[in-house]
Parts: sequence; structure tokens; C-alpha cells
Amino acid sequence: MAKRNARFVCQHCGGVTTKWAGKCEACGEWNSIVEEMDGGGIGGGPGRKPRRGRVVPLLPLVGATDSAPRIVSGIGEFDRVTGGGFVRGSALLVGGDPGIGKSTILIQAAAELARRGQRVVYISGEEAVAQVRLRAERLGLLDAPLQLAAETSVEDILTTLEAGERPALVIIDSIQTIWTEMAESAPGSVAQVRTSAQALIRYAKESGATVVLVGHVTKEGTIAGPRVVEHMVDAVLYFEGDNAGHFRILRAVKNRFGPTDEIGVFEMTGKGLREVPNPSELFLGERSRASPGAAVFAGMEGTRPVLVEVQALVAPSPLGTPRRAVIGWDSARLSMILAVLEAHCGVRFGQHDVYLNIAGGLRIQEPAADLAVAAALVSSLAGATLDPTSVFFGEVSLSGLVRPVAHAMLRLKEAEKLGFMTAVAPASRGGEERGPSPMRLDTVEQLADLVARVAARAHGRQEQMGRAAE
Repeated sequence: MAKRNARFVCQHCGGVTTKWAGKCEACGEWNSIVEEMDGGGIGGGPGRKPRRGRVVPLLPLVGATDSAPRIVSGIGEFDRVTGGGFVRGSALLVGGDPGIGKSTILIQAAAELARRGQRVVYISGEEAVAQVRLRAERLGLLDAPLQLAAETSVEDILTTLEAGERPALVIIDSIQTIWTEMAESAPGSVAQVRTSAQALIRYAKESGATVVLVGHVTKEGTIAGPRVVEHMVDAVLYFEGDNAGHFRILRAVKNRFGPTDEIGVFEMTGKGLREVPNPSELFLGERSRASPGAAVFAGMEGTRPVLVEVQALVAPSPLGTPRRAVIGWDSARLSMILAVLEAHCGVRFGQHDVYLNIAGGLRIQEPAADLAVAAALVSSLAGATLDPTSVFFGEVSLSGLVRPVAHAMLRLKEAEKLGFMTAVAPASRGGEERGPSPMRLDTVEQLADLVARVAARAHGRQEQMGRAAE
């Protein structure tokens, strides 16, 4: 019998070492390294002789393709994120916090496909079939010819799938509950998750069925499930949002067959997740027009413009080190904007706590939000409300220069559609000409120009209050 070499794998991040250690050098977690044996993957095992290779057919790059390479789910926001639907033979990972809506959106998509005549198999490792039926009844999906099963063994799952007609879509909920005989550790461990996912992905490539794996994520987002599987699958979709709120955002962080900057917006209702075709109206529906520290940012999420409210609160700090709290934006970017405001505009935040929030649960990643954030900060510090009919976008450099951003026309058209009259932004690039539009464009070249405008508005408000007091 060939000797099997031992290796040590971190159950927190999946890091591999040649010897045991109390602390993982990759993620810094203590007491998370467990010994595993090599050769336990699919196709391997103790005492198994290496199989002689076979000749693999080589195909030309240019040739006939499948006439229907994608399977449209019928849920527009979901298809937008995946790039147009499920790709046959692909493997997807849908991650997110427990209770965020992963199982809900997948069973809705599966029911839509089943109604269209596709064979769809939903395998639950966490719930019994009767429990899945109860959820489907609550969502009004009992009329869909969806096939259900409750199983956790990879070998039994693959045997069942291969016994009947090839399914178009297979959903595994969730990958943390699946186990295989080829790994010796407990279900949910790195070895079990990796080996089980490898077997299911191989089935997808060989059969042409689309396999969707569900993975739970903790608050830190570093458990073994999604982090180990991410590099193995073709696409990774993550649900964002607060479990206590009504809105959910589906974002693609990896996609071999489509863009990775698209988002899908959903609203959680009693009948499941409902599509939100116009997210701007959703994010701006409850904004306060007369509150200092609120600025509307005209952003881009993939190919779709989205308007969202940036909320800032600047208050005197009783602490020696003021607080800096950010929700929905990069904290390092906030520190940079504060530094530029102090260095080039003379606005002091050293004795104030700063709180920044992106309304609606959306996470902004593009630097075009710099100008809107700066406007909200200065507005809150000065106690002056910004023009409620204005939107802001522009990137701020370390020198205080406001740089133009891409897709300015799409941002302006979305703002115009929602009733905004003015856009505070840098001058457009030479290659992007502005067409006829009733919106007024107030260009800013330096961040100090914006600060001066907010200060003038604050001064005017103080004079108005003084006259009212007299």
C-alpha cells in the first residue's frame, strides 16, 4: 500500500501547512489546524492504484456552439447579475448571512424554470422535504413541478442524479451540510466542503447540468464553506443587506461568463423576494429633504445608474480620539476625504465624531462618491441643508482636485428622470459630450469650491433665521 502523506489544514481559512501549529499563519486563528491525509480527494483513496490516463479529444476553438448556452430563470434581477441566465455545465456559489434570502430566491428561480418544462432538482441538507414544501406553499409555488430531496451524502446525490434524465438545474442547500466518504473529517470541515464541492462540480462539467451551491457566511465572512469553494466555481454571488430590513442586494463578485459589477435589488415580502426594477426610487423613497448632512449621489452599478442618499453626522466628540464609523463605504476612503478637507479646505474635524451611512443598505465601491461624501460632511458640520434638487458625483484627488468620472450622461439622465434639477460635478471628459438636457450642471474643479458653496448656503440660512427672529 502506498504511503499517504499527512498535511495540516486550517479549518478557518483553508490554509495548508506541513506541520501542526497552534496558530494559523494565514489568517491568525488559534487552534484551527487539523491533520488531514493526502489522497482523499475524488478518485483517490487508500490502497487505490493510480489509473492510467486516457486520450482527451482536442476540439477547435472555432466551431459549432450550443444553440441555447444559457438558461433564463425568468427573474430579471437575478438574470442581470448572472449575465443573462445560468450557463449550462457551470457551477455557482450563492453566499450570504443565514436568513438573508438565499434559499428563497433559489427556490423561486427553480420554480420558474420548472414551470417552463425544465427538470429542476432541489436537494436540501438542512430541511426535510415536508419543511421545504411548507416554504414553497408560503411562497405560492406548489404548482411548480419541482423535484425535491433531503440528502447529505454526495455519493447518494450523484447516484440519484445520474439514474434519471439529466436535470437542467441542481440546487444544493447548503454545501456545509454535505459530506463524502472520500474525506475522513466531519461534515462542514474544510476537507469535506472542498471534496464534496469538487465532486459536484465535476458532475456539472460532465453532464452539462448547472449546479448551484449555497454557502452560509458568518459576520466575518471567513468560514470554510464559501472561502474554500470560491476558487473552484465559475461564479460567486453574494447577498447583501440587513436581515431586519426589507431590501436585499445580490452582487456578483466572480463571474467567468458575465460582468462582476452588476447588482440585483430585491424587496423581501410575505410572498418571497420581489424584484425592484428601479432601485433609485427605492433608495430615495424615505429621504429627508430638510436635514443637514444628506447628499444624493448619482452612482453606477454595472451598466445601471443608481441614485442613493449619503448621510453624514458630524458632532463634537467628548473623547480624546474622535470616532470614525462608516456603513456602506470604505473607511480608508473616508479618512482620505477628511484629510483633504482639512489640508486644502481648512475644514477641521479633529475634535468631532464622524458617522457616515449609505442609505438603503447598498455598499458603494466606486470613487465617484467622493464629492457626495464631502458635501454631506461639510453640510453636517456647518448645519446647512444642501439643495434637495441636486445630485453629486466626482472623484477627489489628494491635491483637492475634483476629477471627472465615467458615464456622466447616464447619471444625469437617471437624476433627471427622478426630478432632480442640478448636478454638482466636474466638467465632463473630452470624449463624452453632453447632449440636450434641462438639468443644470454646476461644475467644480477644486474641493474648496464645493466648501465655499456650502458655507455660502449656511451663511444665507443664518441671515434668514436672524431676520425671522427680529
